[in-house]
Order: sequence, then C-alpha cells, then structure tokens
Amino acid sequence: MGTLPVIAPRERIVTVSSAELAAVVPTGVELRVFVSAACGARDFSTGLAIFQPGGYLQLHRHTFSEAITVVKGEALLQVESRTYRMRELDCAHIPAGTAHAVRNAEESGSLVVHSSFASAVPTRELIDQDLPLEQREFGDPLPGEPETVMRFAKSPAYELAEGAFFTDLFARRFGAVGICGGYGRFRPGSSLPCHTHHFDESITIVSGRARCMVQGRPYELSDCATAYVPEALPHRFMNETSEDMAMIWVYAGPEPDRQIVDNGYCSGSLPWPGAHPETRKEAEPHE
Repeated sequence: MGTLPVIAPRERIVTVSSAELAAVVPTGVELRVFVSAACGARDFSTGLAIFQPGGYLQLHRHTFSEAITVVKGEALLQVESRTYRMRELDCAHIPAGTAHAVRNAEESGSLVVHSSFASAVPTRELIDQDLPLEQREFGDPLPGEPETVMRFAKSPAYELAEGAFFTDLFARRFGAVGICGGYGRFRPGSSLPCHTHHFDESITIVSGRARCMVQGRPYELSDCATAYVPEALPHRFMNETSEDMAMIWVYAGPEPDRQIVDNGYCSGSLPWPGAHPETRKEAEPHE
C-alpha cells in the first residue's frame, strides 16, 4: 500500500457571510466561526458573536482560555459575580473553568464581539445559576481575581513598522494561556515586511481595506473578513488605500513572535524553500 502524499498547510480567507454559523442563540445572538480545526488550525480558534439589542449569552464556561474583544458597541461582561462595562476594542481574558456571560448594553444598536479560544474545537458548558452581581462599571479586576480586562484607551501602542501601530491585548504576560493577540492600525501606505511565525495566525480586518499576500497569492479583505495563515507560511499585510486600516490578530501561542524574510517570498518573485529558512527574528515583544 502506497504512502499518502503530505499536503502542505494552506491559508484560508473567510468572510462573515461565508463563516460557519455555529449557532443562533434564542436570546438574540449569532455565533460565527472564522478559524478552527475545520480549516486545519491547531490549538486555537476565532470567530464573531453578533448580539441584537438586548441580546445575551447566558452564564457559561469553557475548558480552555477565551479572549473577547469588542469590535462594535458596548458590552456588559459578567465574570463570576463581577460585571464590567466594555467599550470598543476593550479586551478581556477569561481563564479555563471561569463562569462568564456577555450582554449587549445597547438598547438600539448591535454588539459585535471578536472571540479567541485556546482550542481548535470551541465548545461551552451552560451554567444555570444566579449569582449576586457586583457592578464594576469601567473598573479593573482586583488582585487575585482570575480575569484580565485591558482598557484599550489606557493600553500602550508601539510602532512595529513605519505607520503601523500595534497594541498587545492578551498574552502570557497579561495572564492569558495558550493564545495571544491584539490590535494593529495601519496608516495609508503602511505595511509590515514579509514574515513568518512559529504559530498559526488569524487576522480579522475590523476597519478599512487590507491587501494580503501569502506566498505570492494576493487577497483583499474588509468588513471583518479573516485570513487564516498556518505556521511558517510567508505573508504580509498592506494598506494601499487613502484611509486607515485596522486588524485584530491572534496567534496560537503565548507571546507574539515574528521572523522577517525577503519580501520576494510574499510577492512570489522568490520560490519559498520551506519552513523557516535563514531568518532574522525581531526584537522581543514590547512589555
């Protein structure tokens, strides 16, 4: 019996309309999956939760870490007996086994939340329990409480490349387990150089329009379209428009890492020799 051929991992582009509809929750929430084991991802998954006015996800927990980032609207996040208000681009990490719930705080508009899980097969266990609630509003967790809440307005940004500003929102140094991610804003004409990672990556374009190059293959992304880029594939993102472009990026690893390679590997003018040729690793992530 012959040996089956080895199929190289391949990128995948997912729009909101083409994303897997994981569930339509009767309490006014639609759950869509961008990246998961279904597209070959390992150890992580990403997706969107779209809440109608008054919509909510009841108290539940996971057997793995989750990070949620508000894309649009204002959320009420309950973690055990504590409730936080979260504005656009605020992010929370909820450890495995920690009970939590999310509600749309808006009476008329929708709430859109980007979710990242430290599992390629996301599941949840519903909890039928009423807890006395302590209203934290826009406050922060106290020492010893398991959750992490990152307020975007107070989170530092760094210029990763000229005109490309990044903010790390969840990572091992902030208490996350198995995943890391953040927000990147690209001014008109800015880009990152061609690079690879030691982890699978998910990139969701939350504003503007991005041009993505993966090993010579071009894509245009906007309106929360998401690129899944497997480990070791050369890729880059560019803003070739006259407006800002922004993304939420997620790695299936504890801290960001990046290996710069020749831009020809992304444009396709150079043949890709395989995983991680001689590369130059960037400086450690900003603390």
